[in-house]
Amino acid sequence: MSCPFAPALPAPAPSATAAAPLAQRLDQVFPQLVTDRYRSIEDPQLVREILRHAQEFTPANALQAAVELEPATLRILARGRFALPPVLASASGAEHLAVRRVVAGFFSPAKVAQQREFIAERTRELCAGLRERYRWGDEVDLAQELAAVIPPEVMARMSGTTIPPMDQLKGWSRDSLELFWGWPDARRQQELAHSAVGYHTWLRGSVDEALKRDDGNLYSALHHAGVDRARIVSLAYFLGIAGQETTAMLIQGALFTALHDGRWSRCAAAEGGDAASDSVVHEVLLHASSVPTWRRVVLSDTTLAGQNFSAGEELVLRLSGGAVAESGDDSLVFGFGLHRCLGAGLARMETEVVLRQAAGALPDIELSDPSPGWRHLISFQTPEAVITRRKRTRERSA
Repeated sequence: MSCPFAPALPAPAPSATAAAPLAQRLDQVFPQLVTDRYRSIEDPQLVREILRHAQEFTPANALQAAVELEPATLRILARGRFALPPVLASASGAEHLAVRRVVAGFFSPAKVAQQREFIAERTRELCAGLRERYRWGDEVDLAQELAAVIPPEVMARMSGTTIPPMDQLKGWSRDSLELFWGWPDARRQQELAHSAVGYHTWLRGSVDEALKRDDGNLYSALHHAGVDRARIVSLAYFLGIAGQETTAMLIQGALFTALHDGRWSRCAAAEGGDAASDSVVHEVLLHASSVPTWRRVVLSDTTLAGQNFSAGEELVLRLSGGAVAESGDDSLVFGFGLHRCLGAGLARMETEVVLRQAAGALPDIELSDPSPGWRHLISFQTPEAVITRRKRTRERSA
């Protein structure tokens, strides 16, 4: 029996993941022009059924702009020979399966496991370079200095392809995400379209170079499998922005959550650090994944699980947060069925290793800004930054 005069214990502080915008009801987060266009599906069982019925609910809108692009924007893209023909995430049927088989060979569990030591060593190397800055009293954004660096390097190693300079890549990636998954106004669309054309132009040259090199890289493997150059460029575009960038966002969210929620030292512990890191990543995936939704379009009038869907209806499917988080099951966060993300194992392992190694290498840091806000689009979200500093002297000696 509890004592009626015992002081009430303070309520635990909410986790960092509670602030994730797409953890809320989707129709309450998106702007009106998005909710008018898309029907939000929140129930995880219905989401699974939709993804299971890939013939009736197609991914044809996966790489289309989330809102209508202005004529001036389309003209910029057309002049730049920008095109994203259906491939992998946006394709279906035999065309999808043929490309998926090739790509899956580059991201097999065995090949993913081979990257673990490189990721650990590279994280320790980057953290060693940051320690001097902390000693001088600098504030360091781990989103830029750590989370943004490793995923594109790993992607390049696994695919055998080249990447542009890091600053250029990040700018191109974020602009393309905003153009195709955001709701930019007419003027902003044109700025983003010029950026997208620049990235697409660079990728066309990169694909041509890889095909000429023909050394077993991903692009040449696709070419030998009969995939035409335009679709190889489309795949390169998708991998560049939705592959490495979303993993960087996931790492960013995990670093921020561990620091914000007071779990950093547990991730750094000699014993139990791996389990603590895995637990943080599981929570982030479940409540605030970097890819918390995905899109589908209804091919023909159909009824599924008692719900009626009309031909041409566009859907936003919840993969993380909301009812998915309440279930405690994170198996949906990388998709389900024929289009489940081929990089799921890599993204999870990469995030766990970076978090564990960073916490071990930088045990005496803390957040400078515990409330940086979150960036979000129709299918992506991440904390704005992970600004850190060395802990105050008194805290370090306690």
